[in-house]
Formats: sequence, structure tokens, C-alpha cells
Amino acid sequence: MKINWGTGITIGILLFIAFIMTMVVTMLTDKGYNHDMVTTEYYKKELLYQQEIDAAQNATDLGAITSKRTSTGWAIAFPETIDATKLKGNVSLYRPSDEQLDTNLPLVLSGHYLLIPDNRLQTGRWDIIITAIYDGKPLKYKESILY
Repeated sequence: MKINWGTGITIGILLFIAFIMTMVVTMLTDKGYNHDMVTTEYYKKELLYQQEIDAAQNATDLGAITSKRTSTGWAIAFPETIDATKLKGNVSLYRPSDEQLDTNLPLVLSGHYLLIPDNRLQTGRWDIIITAIYDGKPLKYKESILY
């Protein structure tokens, strides 16, 4: 049997459709592909966004917050002009690729440094979010890192 151009194009289109349908079914039914939302209450979070902007500005006004990887984990240095005893809050470690690794830690400074231990961080991308109150002002610091 001889295949002409029209038959070849039709077969090609049908194979392409079959490939796409196979991919769609695989992605929807395989439990290995996680389809979780970033946050479950994103409407409530959106309404509070201006407060987040103000808190981030308050953190910037205090001075430069720097961070770097160390041999024992991830170190975040706060400005030396602040009184570390007045800083209260928590640290959220958010892993975009795996919800099971998300954790919250209390904000405990050693001097003017915060150390996130090596055993809390696996290799990959992390979002570090520090929310705190200093002298009655809310503070928010966000950073995305590759560990």
C-alpha cells in the first residue's frame, strides 16, 4: 500500500494528538506530580498585602539584613543598631517543591545573628520569611535562596 501526503499528514496529526492525550492523562492521574496550591487561603493573604509592604519597609528602615551560607547552615545577620532582646517573631522556611518540608521556627538570635541549622535545609530552593515585631512595629524580611 502506498501512503500519499494526505494520509501521512493525517497519521502524523493523530499520533501527535495521541501523545498529548497520553501526557495529560499521565499528569492528572500520577500521584508523583503534586498539584498543591501555594497557599490555601490566598484571598485572605491578598487582603493583607499592604500590611506586608509596610512591614517590609520597616525592616528596610532598620538597616541592611544580610545572609550567607556557612558550614553549619544559613546565617542571617541583623543590623547591630537593633536591640536583639526587643525582637520577637518567627522564621518560616518554605520549600516550593515540597509542602512536607515547610517549617516554622521561633526567631532566636545569638548576638545579632540567626542561624538556620544545616539539618533543617535540604539542597534546593527555599524561601525564608521572617516576621517579627520590634518596638511595636511589624517587620517582614523575605529572601529566596539556593541551598
